[in-house]
Amino acid sequence: MSNLERPSKETSARALSLFATKAQHALGIPGEVNIYVTSSREMQDLNRCYRRKNKPTDVLSFPSGVPGIAGDIAISLEIAAANAAGIGHSLATEVKVLILHGLLHLAGYDHEKDNGEMLARETVLRQDLKLPVGLIERAREASSKAAEAARKPKAAPKKAAAARSATPRRQVGASQRKVGLAKRAASGKTRQPGGSRA
Repeated sequence: MSNLERPSKETSARALSLFATKAQHALGIPGEVNIYVTSSREMQDLNRCYRRKNKPTDVLSFPSGVPGIAGDIAISLEIAAANAAGIGHSLATEVKVLILHGLLHLAGYDHEKDNGEMLARETVLRQDLKLPVGLIERAREASSKAAEAARKPKAAPKKAAAARSATPRRQVGASQRKVGLAKRAASGKTRQPGGSRA
């Protein structure tokens, strides 16, 4: 069975618990899974304590090793809400995406080491459970966009400023040459081919 602690007013604890149980069975995870929905501050504390990363994160999984208890999943409701708003789906949908991701970790998958196995499993389950894009796909898309942005050449501010200020000088220079040519033509002094004067 799945337990959902500290549910938000925007999410239905019963609906999320039913979803977690369904996903847990689809993954074949035996035992109890406890889901703790909390703040980003507490997630940062957990992340620092267990992963030595001093920043908040959206979801953490803690396999138990105790018979009858599969493990615990902690979810930042604040990050889930921000993700949901940014993507354009409901908070409940985002929490389900995070629950699925956490359950995959409890099942032994590790997207940082498994050469795409977790992504493949998450994709199939996400489609079966009618969920939008998953966390691993989002991270890959974000990495691709960041790499693409880094590859695009950027004009240096000084060069761009020099190019803007050089254009008027060239125009002034061209008009000054015309005036100079007109004066020389009037005085009878013109340049011959090869740069010599007549």
